[in-house]
Amino acid sequence: MTNGVVKGIVSNLVTVEVDGPVSQNEICYITVRGVELMSEVIKVIGASVYVQVFESTRGMKVGDKVSFTGHMLEVTLGPGMLSKNYDGLQHDLDKMDGVFLKRGDYTHPLDTTRKWDFKPIAKAGDTVQAGSWLGQVDENHQPHRIMVPFVMEGSYTVESVKPAGQYTVEETIAVIVDAEGKKHDITMIQRWPVKVPIQVYSEKPRPFKLLETGVRTIDTLNPIVEGGTGFIPGPFGTGKTVLQHAISKQAEADIVIMAACGERANEVVEIFAEFPELEDPHTGRKLMERTIIIANTSNMPVAAREASVYTAMTIAEYYRSMGLKVLLMADSTSRWAQALREMSNRLEELPGPDAFPMDLSAIVANFYARAGFVYLNNGETGSVTFIGTVSPAGGNLKEPVTENTKKVARCFYALEQERADGKRYPAVNPIDSYSKYIEYPELKEYISADLGSDWLDKVNEIKTRMQRGKEIAEQINILGDDGVPVEYHVTFWKSELIDFVILQQDAFDDIDCNTPLERQKYMLDRVIKICHTDLNFEDFNEVSSFFKKLINYLKQMNYSEFQSDDFKKYEQEYEQLVEQQKTAHDTSNI
Repeated sequence: MTNGVVKGIVSNLVTVEVDGPVSQNEICYITVRGVELMSEVIKVIGASVYVQVFESTRGMKVGDKVSFTGHMLEVTLGPGMLSKNYDGLQHDLDKMDGVFLKRGDYTHPLDTTRKWDFKPIAKAGDTVQAGSWLGQVDENHQPHRIMVPFVMEGSYTVESVKPAGQYTVEETIAVIVDAEGKKHDITMIQRWPVKVPIQVYSEKPRPFKLLETGVRTIDTLNPIVEGGTGFIPGPFGTGKTVLQHAISKQAEADIVIMAACGERANEVVEIFAEFPELEDPHTGRKLMERTIIIANTSNMPVAAREASVYTAMTIAEYYRSMGLKVLLMADSTSRWAQALREMSNRLEELPGPDAFPMDLSAIVANFYARAGFVYLNNGETGSVTFIGTVSPAGGNLKEPVTENTKKVARCFYALEQERADGKRYPAVNPIDSYSKYIEYPELKEYISADLGSDWLDKVNEIKTRMQRGKEIAEQINILGDDGVPVEYHVTFWKSELIDFVILQQDAFDDIDCNTPLERQKYMLDRVIKICHTDLNFEDFNEVSSFFKKLINYLKQMNYSEFQSDDFKKYEQEYEQLVEQQKTAHDTSNI
């Protein structure tokens, strides 16, 4: 076992002189006044090792003893993680005492005393490999597969599997034999280093299945796919958290992981307070049953921020290996990048733009690449869909974190201050935002089979109409209402119709908060039909008055149960209004 002594301290960057071999990302413990502080090796130069401490270093002094563990920063994987609140290092926050976290207070992430109802899947004589399913337990109504540990290489033969019954996570549930005849006892627990992707799958194709979120501006305009990546940049107060909650609650996912990475403490408390109360629209039970929260607030040590996103991603990959659909939400990756910048600066590395590390783009790309849709070795499929939020300083979308994330994330949902100020929620800018997935032939084929071959043409049409509406709004602003032709007003109000009926959505209304694809298609067809209708107006006041009434009827349809009597009543009223306007001022019969 390698040991060392502290030689230098710069905040939570500590230089240690070691007496033996040490590896990159190895975990060590620094003893400060009898308390062991968890740390990670981030740079090795000869006998000098730089470590980042995941705790406050107050009271640490030169000469303090350091002991190295011989293993990297790892997560403990097994049944019992759902509904848990972890910190960035996977310590169970609910097991900790008191209002404030104590230094060196580390807790086991799993309940080692609880007995689980185990059912075998594999049988004696089966050939297995890393990630193969040996059995399963029921965890909050989800099938939790017990797998051959990911660290095991090559093929193994199952010698025995325990019969169905109740076992703790530390009991042996199977024995497997390697090619040399050596036996390995398998429990329900395994450990995996967070910085290394879990790759126990046969194929990782380009994702192609549409992920339904129930949010119209995403599903209709810029869809994300199962196993896809997206990010939501936006200044303070534009509704990032509400949008994340809506996606978490409504998206077609088996497991939801919320990584609060360096967020303000009050926002994290909001997650703790609200998630246990949210109803899961898919199961009718509480959303928290299938949720894991990784909480790391901005007043926790900066180094733990960096660990938190890797901890969350590793847990997501673990559930993906069970054939489950996982949705990972990180809020916010800007704070993660700030932690990288802080450590880079303390190491006196060459700074990049805005003092971020020179290799920021590579770090972001490698992390986003861990998401994806996979075919497992047994033919089942699993996915990790990753959506991160970015909090650019002053809403500047040209800063390095946003720019580098833009290069790797396939979906870009730009939240705009102007839309938020106008209470147009979700405040996603329909013109700047995009989804690169709609360019994929696989997704086009999938959408055509599901929503019709002309669906993407309709989507492109409404995007064009929104762009044209924005241009006309600027002209009206400069020239005045009288300064532009009536046709321009009609074009502008048709874009407003799209905005109010399709793009805007009430996250706090029981019906409007979640719009299934069938309903989205129905409403889009109605709106496009109106946009294609020739309407007669004498002046801009009549245009404005007509479209305000029309928008009101269609919005009432959004608030009504699909195809209910109220829904049909408002539909009939708006159709009568349109018919009247088509023949208004018609002089052909005079």
